[in-house]
Amino acid sequence: MATAFNRTNLRALVQDGQIFSVEFIKRTTGELRKMTCRLGVKNHLRGGSTSYNPSEHNLLTVFDMEKGGYRSIPVEMVQRLTVHGQTFNFVGA
Repeated sequence: MATAFNRTNLRALVQDGQIFSVEFIKRTTGELRKMTCRLGVKNHLRGGSTSYNPSEHNLLTVFDMEKGGYRSIPVEMVQRLTVHGQTFNFVGA
């Protein structure tokens, strides 16, 4: 059975540095996006800060392993998460 997905669920399943894949619906276009990513990557930071607080917009900042850059995932739009060989399906909130 699918369950609602939130930032707490994600933190319980994925730790910093751990590679995982995620599928989510992009807010801007409505298309399905698949990404292999990690949390907690710091070696690509260039200083400065974002002009907004990602958690206030229900976004999770991850490092996209394929594109080599930081991306924001809209947490409520996550459809599927795969970590440690286990796949979790979620329903949008």
